[in-house]
Amino acid sequence: MKCLGRAVRGLLGMLAGFSLLIGSWTASYFILKALFRRFGAPSSDFVSQLLGMLLGFLILFCIGGLISLITHGKQRKFYSPILNAVRRISKGDFTAKVEDVERYGQMGELVEGINEMASELSRMETMRQDFISNVSHEIQSPLTSIRGFARALRSEDLSRETREHYLDIIEAESARLSGLSDSLLKLSVLESGSFPFEAKPYRLDRQLRNILLACEPQWMGKGIEVEAELAEMTVTGAEDLLSQVWNNLLHNSIKFTPPGGKIMITARLIETGAEVIVSDTGAGISEKDLPRIFERFYKADKARGAGAGGSGLGLSLVKKIVDLHRGEVRTESCPGEGTEIIVTLPLSVKKERERE
Repeated sequence: MKCLGRAVRGLLGMLAGFSLLIGSWTASYFILKALFRRFGAPSSDFVSQLLGMLLGFLILFCIGGLISLITHGKQRKFYSPILNAVRRISKGDFTAKVEDVERYGQMGELVEGINEMASELSRMETMRQDFISNVSHEIQSPLTSIRGFARALRSEDLSRETREHYLDIIEAESARLSGLSDSLLKLSVLESGSFPFEAKPYRLDRQLRNILLACEPQWMGKGIEVEAELAEMTVTGAEDLLSQVWNNLLHNSIKFTPPGGKIMITARLIETGAEVIVSDTGAGISEKDLPRIFERFYKADKARGAGAGGSGLGLSLVKKIVDLHRGEVRTESCPGEGTEIIVTLPLSVKKERERE
């Protein structure tokens, strides 16, 4: 329908131009005829035709100039809101919008695009400011602890046990800072698309079993019961990256599951590929927090976050790595009943990438 409208408008424009041309030459003919009657015609037909052609062009240009003067004000009024919005956006004012999109007709799609661009830039600016604020907060907290305990260590009246305790705190906060820096770097590299993604086939069940064994001191220390049902399966993916996914999920479960609780890890084959489920009997996550747990620096309510440490980047990394593998991660949770995180992966990332 739009193509038909453009064709009709183009045809009408050509007819208008052709009519203007004919009208100019017709007016030229009658004007010269009147002049020749009064002052006499030139002796040469060539001169008569040349004068007619020049007068026709002069009339055409005069009419064109008059039309341009009449329409210039309307065009300026038409385009002015668009230009003003673009200028405001270029200066960092992402609240700029062009109102009354319908009145722009054929230009409506362009105007909608400008409004969408402004909204997206505004959203990204908000995310940038939140990111800077969160990073500053996450860095400031351990730095304050390190500075405070370092000053306390200057005192000569401290006992050996107290001094060792302060040193342990400084070491833990330093490790937290290092982990934050490492997570930020990994997330930045993954989002930039410059990470050397090398997919190769490997046994997923063996990887999960090795990670469980590596974390045994942590869950044994809290008296947590761990069960694993790992079906034998081979997936094609970046083994090191996926190892970070399972480590993050398992560490979160251990961190938020109370002593005597239970963690269950299931790996099985489904129609779309491989499915890994990590469930625990921890505090759970509230309904309002669930949609945001994969955002950078977002920490759920106090039931899960108080005193637990962490940077709030672990699940963001999980989501990004799973997305890189063309997989899906989702969460089911209920406060007081625990949390279940389900990760689905295609068996071959290479095939998924070739389809795209």
